[in-house]
Amino acid sequence: MSFASYHDNIELGDTVILYLSPTELEAITIKRGGVERNKFGDFPHANMIGKPFGSKIYAMNKRSWIMALYPTPELWTRALPHRTQIIYSTDISLVAMYLNLKPGSVVIESGTGSASLSHAIIRTVAPTGHLHTFEYHEQRAQLARQDFEAHGLSHLVTVRCRDACKEGFGLERVADAVFLDLPSPWDAVESATRALKGPGAKLCSFSPCLEQVQKTCTRLRALGYQDIITYVGLIRHLSFSHTKMQNFVIRPNPKGTNSNKRTAEQSEATDGDAQSVQPSAKRENIEAEDEETQASETAVVGNPGVKWAPIEFATEFMTGRPAPSVRHARPHGIFDLCDTPMLSYCFRGDGLIVQNDQ
Repeated sequence: MSFASYHDNIELGDTVILYLSPTELEAITIKRGGVERNKFGDFPHANMIGKPFGSKIYAMNKRSWIMALYPTPELWTRALPHRTQIIYSTDISLVAMYLNLKPGSVVIESGTGSASLSHAIIRTVAPTGHLHTFEYHEQRAQLARQDFEAHGLSHLVTVRCRDACKEGFGLERVADAVFLDLPSPWDAVESATRALKGPGAKLCSFSPCLEQVQKTCTRLRALGYQDIITYVGLIRHLSFSHTKMQNFVIRPNPKGTNSNKRTAEQSEATDGDAQSVQPSAKRENIEAEDEETQASETAVVGNPGVKWAPIEFATEFMTGRPAPSVRHARPHGIFDLCDTPMLSYCFRGDGLIVQNDQ
């Protein structure tokens, strides 16, 4: 099998990503007579062979199941055995974009580590590109070769056991891009420059410490590099839950207008003397509006037996038109707090769901 190609059904010798939960993935190789044992039960490999990727695989006890997924670089990053610290998908996508990687690109990488980034680069440059990856640790280099061979990627990658910081890359004018993930990347910058094809080729260095970034940037400037930019890639996970909003009461503006307008007295005042407006006048104005809206507020809230409070005034606020005949209306999605004292909410996203009377 290959991470750079696809077939439909699970076969003997395939690498399969087992989906146990949103935070638990495992990578296995399908073997004759093999059994995967985990907290959900025993899963014979024979039950997976011939099944389409993405199928549910039931345990021998028939009470639990897992999913068998086709291996992709993204899933491999989440399931691979960690030989070193790895680069995750957030930074991988940033690197691939700014290095302008595409099919046919020739890329140099140092160091290989657990080969998380390597798999993503190979998939991106396939079928006509090539990756030259360097790893100074002999055992890790050998394990990376074994992974690439098992995943059907050997023809797209060359693994070298070599210390790029001390010995350089030994390549001249071959690479469209160079990626450095090293303790002292500034020591490899000069050799990386010789390995790049020339103007327009790109170099990227990944460093966890600001001091490393400063030293690398200083060295790049000394070698004549232009447009040096430093990025921090962040990912933000969003979660949601379904909540019944019972007794949901909103103070409406019955006129369908923004009640945060300035009074005539305030409008005549300049910005400098706006502080001179008497607080008592403001309170009287708000109290008058409160009395005016009490009756309509009762009508808007409606029958206490209704689970969702009607909010037709929100439709008026957004569209400027009278709301349709409303039986129930449910606030749905994200809503923001406005700075208006009477109309407290406006809606965005998918707005609100209004059910018309038939």
